[in-house]
Amino acid sequence: MLDAAHSLAERTTPMYVIDLIYTAPLERVDDALEAHRAFLTQQFDAGVFVAAGPKVPRNGGIILAVRVEREKLDEILASDPFAQQKLARYEVTEFKATRLAPGLNLPIPA
Repeated sequence: MLDAAHSLAERTTPMYVIDLIYTAPLERVDDALEAHRAFLTQQFDAGVFVAAGPKVPRNGGIILAVRVEREKLDEILASDPFAQQKLARYEVTEFKATRLAPGLNLPIPA
């Protein structure tokens, strides 16, 4: 019999930590911020992004993504205005959660 953590890891869809790293001056980033936020809202509404925010110090941001395969995630990130305007690059780390806090609305397929 599998323990609960092992079972969860096998049933959980991929999850990603996306490290967004600015490649342009903050003035240019700020000019595109409204469009980037609209992009984030679309992905939150689609259930792909579950958390996002700026890093401290402000040299980029972090996004947590779920419910998407890596190839599709790459397409989504390429549609970000920051990517289209060459204002940022992305480092994506995939992981399988073995533990989730109670109450998180994250995918755990039956």
